[in-house]
Amino acid sequence: MNLNYNNFYEFNMSKSVAKPAQALKIRPWTIAIDGMVEKPFEIGIDDLLKQVALEERLYRHRCVEAWSMAIPWTGFPLAKLVEMAKPLGSAKYVRMETFKDPTVAPGQRQTWYPWPYVEGLTIAEATNDLAFLVTGAYGKPVAKQMGAPLRLAVPWKYGFKSIKSIVRFTFTDKQPKSYWEALQSAEYGFWANVNPKVPHPRWSQASERVIGTDESRPTLLFNGYGEQVAGLYTGLEKERLWT
Repeated sequence: MNLNYNNFYEFNMSKSVAKPAQALKIRPWTIAIDGMVEKPFEIGIDDLLKQVALEERLYRHRCVEAWSMAIPWTGFPLAKLVEMAKPLGSAKYVRMETFKDPTVAPGQRQTWYPWPYVEGLTIAEATNDLAFLVTGAYGKPVAKQMGAPLRLAVPWKYGFKSIKSIVRFTFTDKQPKSYWEALQSAEYGFWANVNPKVPHPRWSQASERVIGTDESRPTLLFNGYGEQVAGLYTGLEKERLWT
């Protein structure tokens, strides 16, 4: 079990973010569903959890920094929330936003970062069976430093797409500009699918360091989930599908 190797820039830029992240207040926690939906609404995290069936999934997690781990997540398919939201047929994307509270998250006082953290998926990606909203890990409620009380896991993409501590889902017909894309578009794009043959501008993505071991192993296309997700990108070959 690894609870002490995380990126959570809202609190600091160190991997040792567990202690400062305990300042995050996760109750009450309200999630807004808005944009191109039949009727916008807000729902508390505990009320949301009463409406879904939780399950456990073991997913590979591949960071763009070329390290990886396997994590047993607890949660429910993102498709379930999309169903609850009742998006209009004209909605093409779901934009997700994390909390913004500089009083508890000192990293958010750094105004050169484009807070709050924003990520996005196409509706097709969001309703793929692998897209998962996480409420727990390792058999316990998800730790604050891992993105409590609600985070995303999209295991075929680099880890920065798996937004933490979500407070808003907005359905839109415009492709969202994600946090890292807004910060450094030359290095980070919207799609961010794992591909060992496409290097990051500053390092190779051909292999990965497995956290907690001395192992280095070859990286797999779509992080090994190509059979389930490759079809999402048919006809998009001219898009910048990788980092």
